[in-house]
Amino acid sequence: MRKHFYIVSTVALLILLLLSTLWPLFTWLFLVVLFLTLLGYYDIFQTRHTLWRNFPVIAHIRWLLEGMRVPIQQYFVESDTGGAPTNRMFRSVVYQRAKRELDTLPLGTRVDVYRTGYEWMDHSLGATPTAENHALPRIMIGGPECTQPYSSSLLNISAMSFGALSSNAIEALNRGAQAGQFAHNTGEGSISPAHRRGHGALIWQIGTGYFGCRDNNGRFSPEKFQEHVQDDPVKMIEIKLSQGAKPGHGGILPAEKNTPEIAAIRGLRAFERVDSPATHTAFSNPIEMMHFIQQLRELARGKPVGIKLCLGRRSEFVGLCKAMVLTGVKPDFITVDGGEGGTGAAPLEFSNSVGFPLREGLAFIADCLTGFGLRNDIRIIASGKILTGFHIIKNLALGADICQSARGMMMALGCIQALQCNKNTCPTGIATQDPELSKSLNIEDKAQRVANYHAETLKSVQELLAAAGIQHLEALNRSHIHRRISATTIARYDEIYPYVEKGSMLAPPYPERYRMALSEGSAEYFVSKTPTVQVEDALKQTS
Repeated sequence: MRKHFYIVSTVALLILLLLSTLWPLFTWLFLVVLFLTLLGYYDIFQTRHTLWRNFPVIAHIRWLLEGMRVPIQQYFVESDTGGAPTNRMFRSVVYQRAKRELDTLPLGTRVDVYRTGYEWMDHSLGATPTAENHALPRIMIGGPECTQPYSSSLLNISAMSFGALSSNAIEALNRGAQAGQFAHNTGEGSISPAHRRGHGALIWQIGTGYFGCRDNNGRFSPEKFQEHVQDDPVKMIEIKLSQGAKPGHGGILPAEKNTPEIAAIRGLRAFERVDSPATHTAFSNPIEMMHFIQQLRELARGKPVGIKLCLGRRSEFVGLCKAMVLTGVKPDFITVDGGEGGTGAAPLEFSNSVGFPLREGLAFIADCLTGFGLRNDIRIIASGKILTGFHIIKNLALGADICQSARGMMMALGCIQALQCNKNTCPTGIATQDPELSKSLNIEDKAQRVANYHAETLKSVQELLAAAGIQHLEALNRSHIHRRISATTIARYDEIYPYVEKGSMLAPPYPERYRMALSEGSAEYFVSKTPTVQVEDALKQTS
């Protein structure tokens, strides 16, 4: 190929050079071929890309087509139900509800109702008209030790930091939250001026980097925490232990997104990649975590303090429950993130293969709190690919009190799933710090779309409850949701995730399916050592 390139390019240049002396029009063609020839020689002599060396110039077509793959796949290839990470069916309903356009579906479902994993809810012959249903309640968050509880909507904005998202995107989300009277989670990037300009209620998330409340050594600073937590928009404080996108890894902020403004807010140096630690330095075991929760609650003068985690080793959450019982200190809420969640940058292995999916994690955590007699004092918030009213219903039935959405709110802002969140090149100006891209995002228009999406989604929740004959949210439970678990077998959620009795994990006999986690979990350390001992004993017995 290289030999042919030398001959063809040389001959073409000589012919075009001769023709350009006779007809000036050929001068432009000569310059184009000259550029391609120089590119070809560069390809031949560079050493990084074998394809370029073997197939100069034409090998660049592969990179061009690869760059076009995502939009071609989305707009011309994928089906309504087959796209990933969020299919077109769900993206479309978010866009339609955000714009208050027609969101009904013609000619029946596009979903294969006979595939394993298909889920649906019961309707009732005693269905009630939606107008007769009571308005959806607001949920009060705050346990016995909380003196400033927060009345929360059933659906709020999940954690997305200023840094991952642009200033205009953050402000539009917050203005939408204020308009719809729901809460906006700051993400671990701390509270920015964009969060405050919208005057919406904030859930201040504190991650392992302690951004906004860190000292010069990167450790938690009570003084700096107290400076911000007294702000009126801050309604709740959330300690992030892990997140669905990369549990056990810590947050990632690419260097190009770490602008001087963001660095000042977080207490960092600008234009350096930021990798948050995987674990907290303010505590090292479950008991110390409970003391930290109590410390934050006191510094916040009684505002609700909770934790966020993607469930990992089940025995470690059991250890948290044991620490709550032992110390008498409880978080006011627990946000359960699913391993399928995440809207920003994450290593592939962590996104695909680490952490419990939301449903299994949520059911386990709800049952543990019930088993330890803690459920009445702790609210559960579900977060992980929640886009529609049915997604909310499923998670409430499993045990959540409230839901949060990140990608749904991003799509209400105008996210087109360009999959460039980690490159600072988001074409919609949402997940970027490039001012040329973000300035085009109209704050007022997008804020109204966020409020619309929130209102229309909750309206669909109310319609679903009415169809099931449920007039009060408290009546919704696991028996209302079904899943196809094989081609011929259907099970209800309460059969797949059986309920446990209140207080059944405080003393034997323990529920059989939780016995190992209960024996392994400890209030004195996070990483359980018991499973290794059990494996060693089993090996000895086998030998």
